[in-house]
Order: sequence, then structure tokens, then C-alpha cells
Amino acid sequence: MLNLKNKDLSKKQSSLAAWRTRTAWFFLAPSLIILLLVAAYPLFRTFQLSFFDVSILKFPLQATWVGFDNYVALFSDPRWWRSVWNTVVFTFYSVGIETVLGLTIALIVHSEFRGRGLVRTAMLVPWAIPGVVSSQMWRWMLNDVYGVINDLFMRLRIIRTPMAWLAEPALVLPALIMIDVWKTTPFMALILLAGLQGIPKELYEAARVDGASPVQQFWRITLPLLRPSLLVALIFRTLDALRVFDMIYIVAGTQIETISMSIYARQQLISFGSLGYGSAVAAGIFLILAMYISVYLVTLKVEVK
Repeated sequence: MLNLKNKDLSKKQSSLAAWRTRTAWFFLAPSLIILLLVAAYPLFRTFQLSFFDVSILKFPLQATWVGFDNYVALFSDPRWWRSVWNTVVFTFYSVGIETVLGLTIALIVHSEFRGRGLVRTAMLVPWAIPGVVSSQMWRWMLNDVYGVINDLFMRLRIIRTPMAWLAEPALVLPALIMIDVWKTTPFMALILLAGLQGIPKELYEAARVDGASPVQQFWRITLPLLRPSLLVALIFRTLDALRVFDMIYIVAGTQIETISMSIYARQQLISFGSLGYGSAVAAGIFLILAMYISVYLVTLKVEVK
């Protein structure tokens, strides 16, 4: 009798689980269909065009099958590898500095002090400014003739003569990293602040009772419990940095010292009109991002375990 009841209960549970699964797919179907239309098909079309020689500068448009020739040309193109190197260097330094500064700001605004709400609001101002506006603003500020940065540094006697921040090869990439840090550090701080607010205060009270110093509390409590939020912040910011286009394009243009992968793809697709080779460049960017996401997912699975 007991076995029959257990079987009936298991059947009801399985049918309920099946019903929940069907309901979930029913509600997800519209979003999946839209995702296929706006993401999957363009991605498929990009990979398809990467195997052809197509130019929008030639009429009528004719697609000539070239196989892997576009990829061979891409991997032997020093300008492509320079764009990859520039993007990796930009991503490494900008995301690293933003993480450290974002965590510092999050810890400060998480503490109790007068005017905390005002400080939290003010720190979001750089992130709230549209990217095109802030990029053009920094381009004017860093101008070597009338820029306020040179004027300020000369008044403070940090430099003696105006510096060509956006023309000197040794200065332009660090200047772009500085702009990106100013722009997106608030985003990192906001995500990490949300993670800090989810840590129970009782843990810190118990640690203080046990005699733990603030440094010990940070390494033993704050950082381990903040790791999921930190990983989420890193994945979003790293993906954004690897796909950077507008800020570098507006501030520095297409110069070889700062050209990013996205700018290189745009140059091939739009400026040179090479749909085939440009699609191969876009496919290369996608593969690099896919490898990074795979590493992130593996890391996240390890962290969850």
C-alpha cells in the first residue's frame, strides 16, 4: 500500500515538473524567436560571407567563393594582430584599474557617514553621461592647443610645455585607458556595492567579537562573499572593453597605436567596402569573445562548486 502511494506521489511530482517545463518554454519561446532573428541569423550570415570575396564598391554585387582565404589573410595581417594587442592591453589595464577603484569606492560608500546618499548619486554621473558626449568632451580637454588638462597641469607645474596626449604614440593609449576608467568605474562600484549590501552584518559583528581586525574581516569575510558579484562585474566590463569602439574612434580615430578590433572591423566593412574580409574580422572577434566566455563559465562553475 505504501509503495502505491509513493508511486502515485512520484507520478504527480514528475507530471508537475513536466508541466512547469512546458510552461517555462511557452513563456520563453517569444524571446528565443526574437533572439534568433536579431542575433543568430546575422551571426550565421557573417560567417557565411567570410568565405566569399564580396565588395560593396563593385556593382553589381558578386560573391566569389574563396574558402578560407579571408582567414589566411586575416591571420597574416599585422594590422589585425596590432588591433588585437591594443584591445587586450586596453582591456587588461582599464578593467584592472576599474576593479580596484570600484571596490574602493564601494567600500567607502557602503560605510555609514553623513551625505552618503549624495555621494552615491554623484559617483554615477560619469557613467550616466552618454559615451559619445563624454568621448568628445575628453577629446577637447586633452587637446594640446586649447585643452584644459594641459592648462591645469602647467598651472600645477606638473608639466612645463603642452603635451600632445592624442598624437604622441606613448601617451595616446594611456590617455584612452584613463578616459575609460573615469567613465566606467562607477559601474563597477555599483555592482560591487550591491554585493556588499547582501553580506549579513552579523558576520562582521561576530568577527569583531572574536578580535578580527578590519583587514582580516576584508580578506576573510568581504572578499570571499563578494566573489560572485566581482565575477559578474568582471565579465560585463571585460566584454565591453574587448568590444570597445565609440570612445576610441571618437577620441583617437583609426591610428595604428590605438586601433581596436571593432574599429578594424568597421574600417574593413565600411571604409574599404570589403564584406568578405570584414566578415572574417567580425568572426575573429566573435571567436575571441567566445573563448573568453568559455573560460569565464568554467571559472564560475569552479567557484560555485
